[in-house]
Amino acid sequence: MIVNIASKQMDITPAIREHIEDRLSKLNKWQVTLINPHIVLSKEPQGFMVDATIKTDNGKLIASAKHEDMYAAINELLAKLERQLNKVQHKGESRRSSYSVKDANLDTDEVTL
Repeated sequence: MIVNIASKQMDITPAIREHIEDRLSKLNKWQVTLINPHIVLSKEPQGFMVDATIKTDNGKLIASAKHEDMYAAINELLAKLERQLNKVQHKGESRRSSYSVKDANLDTDEVTL
């Protein structure tokens, strides 16, 4: 997988690139094809800002994180992306789904007291 990593006001070291690619590999457990992941690192007076845009078969994932430590900002960003993938993956199981748990309980003939 090719990851586009850009930066503003800082250099991207091999350690930073390896950390980002390692964290992105954890998203493979969702078995979703990541199309053209693009990550932008920027240094701000209050800390570091990390933005990500990743296209998938189900739509586009967009997240950003801000932290005083760059590695913590990257971890926070990828946690947000993982939550978005989880939400997309389980969207069919939501309460607005065509099959409801309440309907399943009404079909039983047994009554418990």
